[in-house]
Amino acid sequence: MYLDKAKKEEIFSQYGKGGAKDTGSAESQIALFTYRIKHLTEHVKQNRKDFVTTRSLTQLVGKRRALLKYLYDRDIERYRAIVKALGLRK
Repeated sequence: MYLDKAKKEEIFSQYGKGGAKDTGSAESQIALFTYRIKHLTEHVKQNRKDFVTTRSLTQLVGKRRALLKYLYDRDIERYRAIVKALGLRK
């Protein structure tokens, strides 16, 4: 599987505020969603008729957008830092 426990811990420790145990902060969730979006985008490019995965990808993008909007409204500096760290276009 592309997303195992070790990979999740690596993402959370790199982008979370409290290390590997911080799984609920907006930054760590955005980083996890971004990793999943990149993986699913490659899958959809290879399998154009996989509409279920396409829908899942659209839902993930919406969830990430909502978290980014939340972070933008609450703390603009944290928003700018995560966008720059992940290389998102926003």
